[in-house]
Amino acid sequence: MNGVTMANPLNWSLVRGPLPVVVTVLGLCCLALLLARRGRRWWTWVVPIAVVAAGGLAYGVKYASDNWVRPFPDALPDSLIAWGGATLLAAGLAGAAFPRLRWRGRVAVVLAVLPVLAMSALQINKVYAFYPTLRAALGMAVRTTEFRPGDRALVTAPAGRALSDVWKPPAGMPTQGTVSVIEIPGTVSGWKPRSARMYLPPAYLTTPRAQLPVLVLVAGQPGSTADWFTFGLKERLDRYANTHDGLAPVVVLPDDLGTVPQNPLCTDSALGNVETYLKTDVPAWIRANLQVDPGPRSWAIGGYSHGGTCALQLGVRAPEVYPSFIDISGQREPTVGNRKDTVDTVFGGDAAKFAEYNPLDILRTKRFPDSAAVIAVGLKDRVYLPEQREVAAACQKAGIAVKFIERPGGHDAIVWLDSLDQSLPWLAQRTGMTH
Repeated sequence: MNGVTMANPLNWSLVRGPLPVVVTVLGLCCLALLLARRGRRWWTWVVPIAVVAAGGLAYGVKYASDNWVRPFPDALPDSLIAWGGATLLAAGLAGAAFPRLRWRGRVAVVLAVLPVLAMSALQINKVYAFYPTLRAALGMAVRTTEFRPGDRALVTAPAGRALSDVWKPPAGMPTQGTVSVIEIPGTVSGWKPRSARMYLPPAYLTTPRAQLPVLVLVAGQPGSTADWFTFGLKERLDRYANTHDGLAPVVVLPDDLGTVPQNPLCTDSALGNVETYLKTDVPAWIRANLQVDPGPRSWAIGGYSHGGTCALQLGVRAPEVYPSFIDISGQREPTVGNRKDTVDTVFGGDAAKFAEYNPLDILRTKRFPDSAAVIAVGLKDRVYLPEQREVAAACQKAGIAVKFIERPGGHDAIVWLDSLDQSLPWLAQRTGMTH
């Protein structure tokens, strides 16, 4: 940790470094203290019952999540259940000991549960690395700025040259970009989205401003348009802009889910016309409110997990809108858990309709010589690593120029953010922003 990080506890890492280690050791010690009681009844009855009850409840949640409720398209990792079970065990032990203790002992066992809870929360967070710092966990990761549309003089790239060839940063250009909450209505689609987010880089915020490319980013499911910023997107974009004279793509993050548990799979279906929203309403709003490069080659769509699958779908179903796409840790096909449930729930049992939206089916019959893609995945992602390799091979066979990225890590925000970071130079060249 550097001096600035050490000075502010809100910036301490919840994923790496000493804090997770210290909290985990403290939590295990407190769990041991809750277990450490003398008496035959305690060890022959209370502890076994507490262990069985905690484990049963934890795996009951997993079973319900995987088979009934389905908040995620993929199964919950066993590690999440184990750490959640540790908290339930601590609470059960404290509850069993509570009636026989005096007030000081009662206070002690309650306080002993808190480090176990903190330990479990940190370890669960490490699975997806969604909250990198306490600041992010408290919803303080990014300060938003009100967006005020308005035209300024533009610096554009001449034919055959990159924007960076002619762009000179004006005096007084900001050193950081801004993040704004915006509303993008479903004018044509009828889709009713939640609020969107948008990043405007320094080169857009000055006069004259650069005519920049556009990257539409989609989050995972369940998720929201704030998620990319929660785990550090703004810092990465600012860092890129600061090394390229303020140039970076304009990034728009629309809502393709509508509500937290809902998953329309970026399709036009009875669940909502999300595909039309992403390929028609969102580009129309951007062109009407922002001074960006209007050329299709300067537009891209990307996302992680469900959002990566969504980017793949739009990339092969609407290549005229998004000839470039970034699929990070996506699935091989749109899914709410399995093929049968997906066809029944989203497509009304029509398998042929599903095939119309399934990228692998489309890639078998069509070619995309003008498209390019980044396909990225974590090397420890046992579920999506083989799927992404299959997707990359199918894209290449269909004529798409593929950049394949494998990052250290699993299905987590570190992989997602690092993959996007590594894709920015590719995107800048692809869209004509730099050579």
